[in-house]
Amino acid sequence: MRPTLRQLEYIVAVQRLGRFGLAADVLNVSQPSLSAQIAAVEDDLGVRLFDRSRGGVQTTAKGEDFVRRAQIILREVEDLRAAMASDLPFAGRLRLGVLPSIGPYLLPQAVRDIHAAQPGLRVLVREENTRDLEDGLTSGRFDLIISTPEDHPNTQQERLFNESLWIAVAIDDPLATQDGPARAVDLDRRRLLTLDQSHRLSRIVYALAAECGGEVSDDYEGTSMDSLLLMAATGAGVAVLPELFARRHAMHRSEVVVRPLEAVNADRDVALLARRSDRPGDGLSLMAETLRRASRQMGLSA
Repeated sequence: MRPTLRQLEYIVAVQRLGRFGLAADVLNVSQPSLSAQIAAVEDDLGVRLFDRSRGGVQTTAKGEDFVRRAQIILREVEDLRAAMASDLPFAGRLRLGVLPSIGPYLLPQAVRDIHAAQPGLRVLVREENTRDLEDGLTSGRFDLIISTPEDHPNTQQERLFNESLWIAVAIDDPLATQDGPARAVDLDRRRLLTLDQSHRLSRIVYALAAECGGEVSDDYEGTSMDSLLLMAATGAGVAVLPELFARRHAMHRSEVVVRPLEAVNADRDVALLARRSDRPGDGLSLMAETLRRASRQMGLSA
């Protein structure tokens, strides 16, 4: 099958080093052989990858695209080789998707613990909304995700913790002057601020508004938890926040007052999820227990 992996290596080296002769020396191959292999690829694909001159080589637009794709292929092959030689969970590389309201606050401690238990395991983390986490798990882009379990049917699920909801209001809001938890009656006819509808939190807040007699603002849908805090600080409404974000971040902001919320269904379960068709084995159990331990240290309930 052409181009071969060796040919990809030749082309990437020439683009990186800027000279055929230098690339040949680094790769321990003769320059005529390297040039012939690259010319064969150009002839086979019907494109020119490099413009040659006495001053060196310039990569063409097609060549830049080729090199970018070739680098991805070569990295994947290296990962494949490493995976086949590894006895680590997830072949030494865990691709983990996580909700943005959880990742920055739960994962630092958990990842430290994982590295202590499995020093050779790389954990690659990406924050995405609920809908994109589902797509990523289904497509194989993620090995595991941390999300709300009801949004991911037909998956292997390891429950991690239950997270209550909190509210944030401007410092001159009437709710800012009261002590203790806010209650359902406090949200009657109040405007609630939440994330866009690609997040499970949005659906929870809509149900909460119906239960408490409030309304969800249709003037503003946040794209991040911080944006909700900023809108609440302006007096635009009552921001509804997950507990972990509220405890670790929101309650330290001076422009808002943050209070726990005691109301029916004002909470969400969070779980570690894998594809049902996969066999993550000990890796799933290791991650789940580590994340549970980290969540307990932060005061979250099981």
